Amino acid sequence: MTAEKTTITISATISAPVEKVWALWTDPRHIVKWNNASDDWHTPHATNDLREGGKFVSRMEARDGSMGFDFEGIYSVVKKHEQIAYAMSDGRKVNIVFECKEKTTEVTESFEAEQMNPVEMQREGWQAILNNFKKHVEESPNMEKMKFEVSIHAPVEKIYQSTIDANSYPIWTAEFNPTSRFEGSWEKGSKILFLGTDQEGKVGGMVARIKENIPNKFISIEHYGVVGNGKEVTSGPEVEGWAGALENYSYEQNGNSTVMSVEVDTNYEYMDYFNEAWPRALNKLKSICEA
Repeated sequence: MTAEKTTITISATISAPVEKVWALWTDPRHIVKWNNASDDWHTPHATNDLREGGKFVSRMEARDGSMGFDFEGIYSVVKKHEQIAYAMSDGRKVNIVFECKEKTTEVTESFEAEQMNPVEMQREGWQAILNNFKKHVEESPNMEKMKFEVSIHAPVEKIYQSTIDANSYPIWTAEFNPTSRFEGSWEKGSKILFLGTDQEGKVGGMVARIKENIPNKFISIEHYGVVGNGKEVTSGPEVEGWAGALENYSYEQNGNSTVMSVEVDTNYEYMDYFNEAWPRALNKLKSICEA
């Protein structure tokens, strides 16, 4: 006869929006930083194919090298910002619910206990990992650095100029907003506004300064405010999470082609949007320069 499985439930309230909680829970770059129950264990590497039917693997090892194992599973449910469910390699099931509560996120994790160790020991171990995750999220910056690049078959001078030219800029940045435009100067130290009109006809965007501009080499934009309803705001809650965010363009000639790289600091809630919009925008710039 098959013994009845015991389900253990643990939870934590995390002072962070669900977008950030989800990103740090699922990104291998962060998993390796929080996935341990005590300081004498660590996760040296992790992989994560985040989709239904996808597999994850976290290598968990004692820091002294005395033992280690692969913690792995296959996803059965992936509902972004809401739920993850998977079956571990031994068949036991795990369910995780992410519940947004104003400025906090409640993470509730239920798992089927194994038969080798006491239930309370398993509860304490999994709760310790969840507590470690909570600590990692709450101590991590509220912005993530993202990088995109494209290879363009054109001279670096043409690509650099097309990036900032008043006529071509609205064309390639239309992938972010059809009415995208800038007002101001691209000279180092200058103030510049990046603007667009929403569906209600209201003008919004970012207030920034050109931190650096080395022609045909590098441009650094530092955002320090927002534009709402046509008004500039450079302090207060509306600016929190954006002040000091950088947007850097690098150009490197490689034979007859140029590699353009873009690094941006972004709030977690915009990561998915940027993952879709930036590649489209860079491909539009590519088509302009190669025409």
